[in-house]
Amino acid sequence: MDPSSVGIAGTISDGQPVPALPRTSRPTFGVEPGSGTGQNGVMGQSAEFGQFLRVMRARMSPEAAGLPTTSTVRRVPGLRREEIAQLAGVSTDYYSRLEQGRQIRPSRAVVDAVARALQLDATERAHMLDLLHNCPPSSKSPAPVQRVRAGLWQLLDAIGDTPALVLGRRTDVLSSNRMANLLFTDFSDLPVRERNLSRWIILEPGARELFRDWKVVAAETVAALRVDVGRHPNDPQANQLVGELAVTSEHFRQWWAGHHVTTRPSGTVRLHHPTVGDLELDFETLALPDDGDQSLRIYSTKPGSPSHDALRLLSSWAHSESDSAMQLSGNPLSGDPGVDASPMGRESKHNPKQ
Repeated sequence: MDPSSVGIAGTISDGQPVPALPRTSRPTFGVEPGSGTGQNGVMGQSAEFGQFLRVMRARMSPEAAGLPTTSTVRRVPGLRREEIAQLAGVSTDYYSRLEQGRQIRPSRAVVDAVARALQLDATERAHMLDLLHNCPPSSKSPAPVQRVRAGLWQLLDAIGDTPALVLGRRTDVLSSNRMANLLFTDFSDLPVRERNLSRWIILEPGARELFRDWKVVAAETVAALRVDVGRHPNDPQANQLVGELAVTSEHFRQWWAGHHVTTRPSGTVRLHHPTVGDLELDFETLALPDDGDQSLRIYSTKPGSPSHDALRLLSSWAHSESDSAMQLSGNPLSGDPGVDASPMGRESKHNPKQ
């Protein structure tokens, strides 16, 4: 499987099913129950670090780790603690304390050794470091509300026939252009707290019908949300979002418990749009220099492909609907770049009032 072929809001281009994610005896919604002071305290994030190690250990096999196989039946999936400790070159007691969320500070050499023993990829290793780094209570002030620069609004309007989104913390949709609204949904019409890609993909019935490989799309979205929560464990909005999704979605509970993490800068998404039928679009996600937690995602089609023609048809249909609405109302479209030329003539909220 080519890892670049799957995106946060994308799917595997050949439609392969999502790989099975590790399961635990119970899900963790930001903090393992009974872990002490909770997400904002030392023990809450330490428990998350330990839980991550346990789930990563459970997914491994002796064969993959290069350990000799025996006829002894293993009572639990994955490797034993002492086997990971042996591979990492640390004592079993020390590794056990890491998994138990004890307040110890391993050296970078130990962290690297544990990451190698668990065969973590680059994203998983970075996530482990985020969890470890955020174990102490945060003394930082709350993060400011994310805003979209005026230049980005202009860019979104300028490429109006190319679907584009500006994504922020927690996979919030900070801005979208006309074609993205037509292709997915008009996020600016939603209440502020619901303008979130993860929430929409997982809870909105229309998203299940739109994405032809919905489970892959949703699992990747949860994995991206996991990365953000690891980086910002003291974010009350993120904890509220995770709690809501955990209560309302069994799929989310399973995926969240799996501690799968990923960030995909590019990939392919397959849709079945109610107006123009099947489409296959490539996307690129570009990090924005002024805010490391903001990214610009742009969708495109291969020139001359049926998907390219379908996207043009959708754009033409929207323009014709807009022209009809103008003739009925007798009101010309505003020249203000802050007003969206959508079929219903709604005010654009590229810069939604928070």
